Amino acid sequence: MNKKTDQLAADNIRALAISMVEKANSGHPGGPMGGADYMHILYSEFFKYDPTDMAWPYRDRFFMDAGHLSPLMYAQYYLLGNYSKSDVQNFRQWGSVTPGHPEVDVKRGIENTSGPLGQGHTMGVGAAIAAKFLQARFGDWMNHKIYGFISDGGVQEEISQGAGRIAGHLGLSNFIMFYDSNDVQLSTKTDEVTSEDTEMKYKSWGWKVITIDGHNHDEIRKALKEANAETERPTLIIGKTIMGKGCVTATGEMYEGYTELHGKPIGDTGADFVKTLINLGANPEDEFAIYDEVSAAYKDILANKTKEAKAKKEEIASWRAKNAALASKLEMFLSGKLPELDFESIVNKDGLATRAASANVLAYLAGKVENMIVSSADLSNSDKTDGFLNKTHSLQKGDFTGSFLQSGVAELTMAAMANGMALHGGVIPVVATFFVFSDYMKPAIRLSAIQELPVKFVWTHDAFRVGEDGPTHQPIEQEAQIRLLEKLKNHSGDSSFIALRPADSAETVVAWKMLLENNKVPSGLILSRQGIKDVPATGKSRYADALASEKGGYLVKKVDNPDVILIANGSEVSTLVAAAELLESKKGLKVNIASIISEGLFRLQSQAYQDSVIAKGKPVFGLTAGLPVNLEGLAGPGGKVFGLEHFGYSAPAGVLDEKFGFTGEKVYEQVLDYLKKK
Repeated sequence: MNKKTDQLAADNIRALAISMVEKANSGHPGGPMGGADYMHILYSEFFKYDPTDMAWPYRDRFFMDAGHLSPLMYAQYYLLGNYSKSDVQNFRQWGSVTPGHPEVDVKRGIENTSGPLGQGHTMGVGAAIAAKFLQARFGDWMNHKIYGFISDGGVQEEISQGAGRIAGHLGLSNFIMFYDSNDVQLSTKTDEVTSEDTEMKYKSWGWKVITIDGHNHDEIRKALKEANAETERPTLIIGKTIMGKGCVTATGEMYEGYTELHGKPIGDTGADFVKTLINLGANPEDEFAIYDEVSAAYKDILANKTKEAKAKKEEIASWRAKNAALASKLEMFLSGKLPELDFESIVNKDGLATRAASANVLAYLAGKVENMIVSSADLSNSDKTDGFLNKTHSLQKGDFTGSFLQSGVAELTMAAMANGMALHGGVIPVVATFFVFSDYMKPAIRLSAIQELPVKFVWTHDAFRVGEDGPTHQPIEQEAQIRLLEKLKNHSGDSSFIALRPADSAETVVAWKMLLENNKVPSGLILSRQGIKDVPATGKSRYADALASEKGGYLVKKVDNPDVILIANGSEVSTLVAAAELLESKKGLKVNIASIISEGLFRLQSQAYQDSVIAKGKPVFGLTAGLPVNLEGLAGPGGKVFGLEHFGYSAPAGVLDEKFGFTGEKVYEQVLDYLKKK
């Protein structure tokens, strides 16, 4: 492609981007106009994929951080044939495949859902980790690149520090990120909010940094060649660009670099839409057209990419023929299938904390599920993911043969990277921290749910029984917040999240079984710090009983025609067992106890099953260490839920149980008081 055609292609992208925003009367035109040159050079000359097989696992991947730059992506992918003319004409409209912020759509080239700044490029870092992990196991032929695109706002978001630190520390040479540095934000210029030296910042993290004129195609090309040749470090290409590049006024004067060009149609600014189209070489009568010369050039580009992909596939086929066992393992990794697992064989001592039971499960899985990557936010010896770590070693620069990622104190970064790993495919990401710090992770959990990614979250220290650490470390409202996602449907119509709070060791093992068998949505374990007395078995074994947890809830104690039904999850179930013994021995009452590990799953069962667990017309008493709302829906309008409606206090766990009323004796009294008022 010659310089003239390159420029036409970039200008075509600009014209399409502003046309999308103008027609929708909504969106962000200025940034796409600045990033058009980079996108064209990247996709026309460097980006490797198969246009006939968009989900090809060994493709390069592009992770957009600045989701408001979606017109840039849609315009570029329109040139590549991923979108039709009508698709880009219906930008931001009901039922369109071109939403306001990109939503994962691999068949059209969209690798990630983005919008909240900072998460998109962090997911790219996670994808790069997954790629390195797989490369270490299957060979250097698996050498695809992960490209990121970040804006001034993305650099400012705090999560960028975590992503930058980890990518540099691990030496992710397969990660190449373009920073669209136009010095303009939505409401201000960047010099009003920051004076940092971004280049030096990333260099201090161990990145290769190249600063270029983001509109100079030769400089872009040279930078991408250097980045692709780098073998030790991730690369940041700082492209100095101009917001609204190519905009002109009604009288033909340049109108570039203004803040107002960021977030509204250019026709509502000092620029003139029609004159700008003409300046960019577009036909105002057919603003969504691909220029003839550009169309011809992209036909050649697509033919070359298809040819390159075919050659790569032949290389891979040759490797498969020579490495049948490895090839079979790789296919299993990519399929998401699990090996044969015998969860019942996992033995736990009586009275373990559920975090300790989880550690035993992880120790078992470490030797069985070879594509699991477990990460902890500097808490592995406390959230007990060290059960897994002790059977492997940490990922390190130059050595990705391990399976444990030390994220450091960066909960949001860790969760977003896990999303990126899941998006890449071939690995099973697990992330862990204290439950109270799920607050830091919430934005990534939400994107995990929206993207329908089967990330596994492990949260320990689940309640006020954290004890002496006090209210800052004692979850109260967190369970309610997480369980809201169980009530929220994703676009596939499924519950967007599965939250499991097991009652004892056996339920913890079953919960892990549920997590691993779920490959549709994110899921989480909510685990105790303190030891929990095992629930008495009613069948052949406690594990066999606990398998009923797969329905979200079941009776751990059952009698005919009960006087009261007690419901809980987690450690409160054992407290109910103690209370039931008193109710029966002292008052002669008949008591059923239900362990509801997940209300979301429980509500998916038949009404008949739900009624068999929580019988209609019977008094229902619920116990929760969190907000009463956790169980109020299950208890019903005539039921009572005893929970906490205040923050915790610093004191030993046993003292807090007594002070807050979470002992068998205190719950016994609560139930009697409730029944008296019925």
